[in-house]
Amino acid sequence: MRIGMGYDVHKLVENRKLILGGVEIPYELGLLGHSDADVLLHAICDSLLGAAALGDIGKHFPDTDEKYKGISSLLLLEYVGNLIYEKGYTIENIDATIIAQKPKMAPHIPTMIKNISKALNISENQVNIKATTEEGLGFTGKNEGISAQSICLLG
Repeated sequence: MRIGMGYDVHKLVENRKLILGGVEIPYELGLLGHSDADVLLHAICDSLLGAAALGDIGKHFPDTDEKYKGISSLLLLEYVGNLIYEKGYTIENIDATIIAQKPKMAPHIPTMIKNISKALNISENQVNIKATTEEGLGFTGKNEGISAQSICLLG
């Protein structure tokens, strides 16, 4: 059994889509990044890579490589899942938290779970996603960005 944790943060800006867990969420701001800037999936990728001692998302998908510009993070997650399986591990579970003042995440979480379980070829009951605010504190509380944390267990 191996445990991994991941964290990611991106700045909220105008003229970008807000994509979390592979879901486009209607909102006036989106996350700035080289790919689609899906902080949730990036944190999950890092937790999986960390548990398998395979580095981090930046090692596998550098933001200096144009082939990853605008790419769907669901594709990155699929790739990471395949790496995990090639190393002989199985994903036991993933637990992740989205930290955002706005918008409300609850209506989108079931679809996020479906997307993640499909990308990793695991059952939905192996994925848990939560969301919280920071009560107006810090950069997420001031709606300047969104962050996500993830922990996973590999068998």
